[in-house]
Amino acid sequence: MMASSEDSLRLAWLAETFSSMVVSDGQGGGEVVGISLRSAVGLIRSVNPGVRSEKVEHRFKELHRVKERMNGAGTSGVGTVAEAKVGSSVVAVIGSGAGDEDRAPAVTEAEERDGGESGSGTGANADNRKGGIEDRVTKEEFIEVFHDLCTRPEIYFLLVQFSSNKEYLDTKDLMRFLEVEQGMAQVTEDTSLELIQSHEPSEEGRRQGCLSLDGFTRYLTSLECHLFDPEHSQVCQDMSQPLSHYYINSSHNTYLIEDQFKGPADITGYIRALKMGCRCVEVDVWDGPSDEPVVYTSHTLTSPVKFHCVLDVIGRFAFEASEFPLILCVENHCSPFQQRVMLQHLRRILGEKLYTKPLREGEVYLPSPNALRGKILLKGQKLEEGCGGAEGDVTDEDEGAEMCQRMKAGNSGEGAGEGVQKGGGGGGTSSIKSLTPPTTPKRFQLLKELSDLVTLCKSVRFTDFQMSFSIQKPWELCSFNETLALRCASERPGDFVNYNKRFLSRVYPSAMRIDSSNMNPQDLWKCGCQIVALNYQTPGLMMDLNIAWFRQNGNCGYVLRPAIMRQEVSYFSADTRDSVPGVSPQLLHVKVISGQNLPRPRGSGAKGDVVDPYVYVEIHGIPADCAERRTRTVMQNGDNPIFDESFEFQINLPELAMVRFVVLDDEFIGDEFIGQYTIPLECLQPGYRHIPLQSLMGEDLPYAMLFVHVALTNRRGGGKPYKRGLSVRKARRGRDYAALRDLGIKEVDEVFKMAGPQLKEATDLRENMQNSVAVFRELCGVSAVANLMQCVLALGSRVVGADGDPLMLFELREQYPSMEPQGPLPDVLRRVVSTYETMIQASRAVMELSDGVYDRILQIQTTAMKFHETLHSIAVKEGLKDRKVTRAVESFSWNITILKGQADLLKRAMTEVQENMKQVHYAALTSNLSKGVTGEATRPRRSLDTIQERATAPARGST
Repeated sequence: MMASSEDSLRLAWLAETFSSMVVSDGQGGGEVVGISLRSAVGLIRSVNPGVRSEKVEHRFKELHRVKERMNGAGTSGVGTVAEAKVGSSVVAVIGSGAGDEDRAPAVTEAEERDGGESGSGTGANADNRKGGIEDRVTKEEFIEVFHDLCTRPEIYFLLVQFSSNKEYLDTKDLMRFLEVEQGMAQVTEDTSLELIQSHEPSEEGRRQGCLSLDGFTRYLTSLECHLFDPEHSQVCQDMSQPLSHYYINSSHNTYLIEDQFKGPADITGYIRALKMGCRCVEVDVWDGPSDEPVVYTSHTLTSPVKFHCVLDVIGRFAFEASEFPLILCVENHCSPFQQRVMLQHLRRILGEKLYTKPLREGEVYLPSPNALRGKILLKGQKLEEGCGGAEGDVTDEDEGAEMCQRMKAGNSGEGAGEGVQKGGGGGGTSSIKSLTPPTTPKRFQLLKELSDLVTLCKSVRFTDFQMSFSIQKPWELCSFNETLALRCASERPGDFVNYNKRFLSRVYPSAMRIDSSNMNPQDLWKCGCQIVALNYQTPGLMMDLNIAWFRQNGNCGYVLRPAIMRQEVSYFSADTRDSVPGVSPQLLHVKVISGQNLPRPRGSGAKGDVVDPYVYVEIHGIPADCAERRTRTVMQNGDNPIFDESFEFQINLPELAMVRFVVLDDEFIGDEFIGQYTIPLECLQPGYRHIPLQSLMGEDLPYAMLFVHVALTNRRGGGKPYKRGLSVRKARRGRDYAALRDLGIKEVDEVFKMAGPQLKEATDLRENMQNSVAVFRELCGVSAVANLMQCVLALGSRVVGADGDPLMLFELREQYPSMEPQGPLPDVLRRVVSTYETMIQASRAVMELSDGVYDRILQIQTTAMKFHETLHSIAVKEGLKDRKVTRAVESFSWNITILKGQADLLKRAMTEVQENMKQVHYAALTSNLSKGVTGEATRPRRSLDTIQERATAPARGST
């Protein structure tokens, strides 16, 4: 099982490393050989820093005790025991489950006591031990312990799989691994050599261009194999869309660092939030002593902080983490006199950073984040146009008073209404109106000069959606209490989404969250709510989701919302529990392979250092996507538990989905939290990846990781691995075609009816191609997540005849590679050839017919859009009234969404065909299955870009 070439690479490197430490220890010879125990432990931990020093030391002392007992029994030769183990160490480690932190020691307690007794006697052994031999480590002992603690069996088997049973990867093996599993494009031998030079520890391996097991482990644990796509570490989305098209990272009562009622206020709250990329902070300003405004929550016991100190911090840190605009939500409760002090501080401290230009006449959208870079926008009350005096009367905003009222109502048993988060049916606005404050709001005098600083974010009260659609201006912003927002999401999800296409909405936590707990931001993001304010001082699931969500765009505080939530005419309901019209569902395949260096849960002491871990994989998104699965528990192993379990999730709206990995310690009473990692689906890198775990407080856990394999595929076979071909049974079962809705308006319905045959043809073209690929994949004997490159590579070992020549070859000179038999074929390979020809025919049909179908669908869409502006009046003329008019408008949006979505899916199918043909071409060269160029794969291969491209997939952010 051990290949001598790799074994020599590893042993030579370990011997060289050991010798260098002997020199550094000052041991050039003499009676005492080896290196100090401390140096040996340091060497082991330099390769595997997650292993505890105590465990390494225990392993060395265990070897010493075995050697001592054998010497005592008359066995000569210090290194004999270790040398006997070295030759089979990797196999032994793999077979016994290396890394088991509570593995039974090789020496029993009785033997340990015997060793202790003999150590207290006289003789050469005792003298030698007292003289320091036990504190020295020989080369053989060092190699033995290294094999034991630094060999991960799951990586060893992966290496053997891709190296054809060698103990190292050469450049071609590594190229195949990078292309097939890691999803890298345009990989050359130079790419592999660069990677080997970066990660292979042995000089001999680097010289020969070989990646040993230790180099492969280094690569898989490096940042290059992090689950998070590094492209998302920088701003990667279109930042030129209107401000209302983005989710905005937001903090609630930023000045508080504990609870909402009696906790202290401090400027560190702003520093923390701004450094974390927050782009919307809150300031509640009240009259303070010595004519100096202060910031705190009214009607509570929270301590105040001076207003100018808050502005100093904001001015200093506003653009440290992001250059994009900062929204400063100012709740102004000051007297006119102290408002003048506020005005002076704002102008003096923030100065030119304040954005004071009003929206130009006729503009229906706010400026973009790009246009507002480096600017601070004030959100607050504003005087009505035409106010000529120095002051004016406006409505007071006081969330603190609301919290105080709710507390009093709760104490008197009258606060049940606040706890209601989801209403029943009914669809009307009466229940929504009932949640708005029923009493007449207080009013106060606002200084006009202060009012003029508010230009793009004027605070207004929300009444209902119909009123907002009629009179609300683009620069006006409504703040929703959490309970009201959830009621809107439950009762009027479509209206809420459409409202957020045009206006900014801010949602703040329920007044009952006195403990500074957080709502689930996903419940509001799915409605398109841009500003969901969270209590940054409270860690947990909700903050994990928030932090992870805004990491996907360079942590700049702005994330572009899904296209279906931005397009003026589109249909999306926030409470959908099925597929989204116009969006192709995807399957997420997650294999949880192993964990590394999982720490004991914080505060746990009942089990000592024993950890019994298991892993939850959670999907957060729209209701149709939310799911969770768990692995089995691995008993008493936190060093390297092997889970080896696979899960599959259907994702209906990938742009709004997040994946969360949670590691727990299995306890009889309440499982304890070990670590977690949360990531947007858009940021996943496919292939074998390591996940760095984080603590409950969001801090990285040193060296604690999960090792996983991730793949995203199109939905096949109802969410299960595809197990059937284009059979009669499949045809009888029928195919699901996108359905258009009748509006009840004859001339509009006639236009949409023309789209029926085009949508059917588009679906047939796309699914015929995808089904044929699935059948070919099955016949090749690869997994449901494999691509065509893996299929052809798998065929390479099955098409070799008795004389060593391939039974079939690929003709690569045409755009669509053909598979040509080189003689009689067995039945299985004949089926492979037949299925491949079917796949090529379906792929050719997509490329040759899709452009025409695509153009006809877009033409129908353009014709239908001519009715958009006058649809309401046309419906009234047709005799539709009230709810029927609303349904007609919703059906129109549904149909437009279907047309856009199906056209986009057809375009993506064309891109998929191009990628498939590239993979077949590339894999045929690699496997020496190319007709007329056998052996060409040994030469530098041409780039995939030499194959002509005819279409590109639409980028995120295009409309």
